[in-house]
Amino acid sequence: METGGADSLQRILGIFDENLNIISRELGLSARVDGTKIVFEGEEAQTGAEVVKGLLSIVEAGETIDRGNLLYCIELAKEGRAGDLKDMLSGVVAVTSRGKPVKCKTVGQKDYVSSIKKNTITFGVGPAGTGKTYLAVCLAVAAYKNKETEKIILTRPAVEAGEKLGFLPGDLQTKVDPYLRPLYDALQEMFGLETYAKLMEKGVIEVAPLAYMRGRTLSNAFVILDEAQNATREQMKMFLTRLGDGSKMVVTGDLTQTDLPEGKTSGLRQAVSILKGVEDIAICTLTEKDVVRHPLVMKIVRAYEKCGRESSPASGKGKGERR
Repeated sequence: METGGADSLQRILGIFDENLNIISRELGLSARVDGTKIVFEGEEAQTGAEVVKGLLSIVEAGETIDRGNLLYCIELAKEGRAGDLKDMLSGVVAVTSRGKPVKCKTVGQKDYVSSIKKNTITFGVGPAGTGKTYLAVCLAVAAYKNKETEKIILTRPAVEAGEKLGFLPGDLQTKVDPYLRPLYDALQEMFGLETYAKLMEKGVIEVAPLAYMRGRTLSNAFVILDEAQNATREQMKMFLTRLGDGSKMVVTGDLTQTDLPEGKTSGLRQAVSILKGVEDIAICTLTEKDVVRHPLVMKIVRAYEKCGRESSPASGKGKGERR
């Protein structure tokens, strides 16, 4: 596979040919370098060539090849989709306050971002580390800066994961702040601390528990409901019916991380079931392949999913585990 020059070849090979060794090990191939070409031998030689083609797209986009995107490129090549990387890397979602461009890192993220732009309501469902919340916040900030919306509203259900809010000191806002911290952090990165503080003071940015949404009509706003797996069916219906003119909603959550009390059904699970196919509502499912944290997170997610399948009633190996 031609790599396009000595510099590109070196970046693709990695330090001491580390990247090439990973490709060979993951695909069971032998490899050698012939000038500026990488030659693979073995049953998956064509897949190896597709991996190199995908890595070349990363290099040409000015991105750095790391272990995470290398393994992702290998996964795509196994599915014959390495060519999708070029389109994925071409667009910028938003720019942080420090001038750093935010780009999609997986094809699933690219589809998710496209769905948010095209639809009034988008559900982003997937495991931790797939960028569901962060990308939604980036798009909300971009919409505000482009004068496409007048307000940004971010909300989460105040559901505890093992600890009780009543035992924590302070008023309600102080108690729920830890649950909203990821939203604060993303907003501060995008706006900068000073601008963020001014917009919060003016009420342009509103971060509040889900319960505060009741009775309101949310117009001309970009609204994000995070950790939606912890919303009850009643809360989810209440939230979705707050939609007003000129607004856009994004609902994110991980159905394997529900902290609702025993016997309560996740409103997110019900919503993605009954709203599938409704015009102007998109349901995007991200998977472990879209995890953009440490590469080990992908393996952890896969291990838990495998455990869940083996312990489900259908498998005959035991009762399903509530998580």
